[in-house]
Amino acid sequence: MDEENRHRNEKTSPIQSAVALAYQGGSSTPSVVAKGKGLIAKAIIERARENGIYVHHSQELVALLMQVELDKDIPPALYRAVAELLAWLYHIEKQKSTGIITPYVSTFKENAKLTP
Repeated sequence: MDEENRHRNEKTSPIQSAVALAYQGGSSTPSVVAKGKGLIAKAIIERARENGIYVHHSQELVALLMQVELDKDIPPALYRAVAELLAWLYHIEKQKSTGIITPYVSTFKENAKLTP
């Protein structure tokens, strides 16, 4: 893509957001450990990839998680969505370690309403 088209796309594309989750201090609930928009979001994603962490794209889930304060546990209303994401990650890690490719079947309904 030439410089002019890239610049035009940057002007018209929505600002990217990113949220990083982690389990901290023996908690049984993940918490938001990083979040940001624009350049900060890009840095969060780059750092995750540099460290071999899978990046999942879900604008709806990110929008909800952006409302959670840093170092706070995710709210109960998001447990199911985050659990489904973690199950997907576990499935990918298992495939990676065993070399056996199996389909992942989600039980989460995409049109389910998630509100904190």
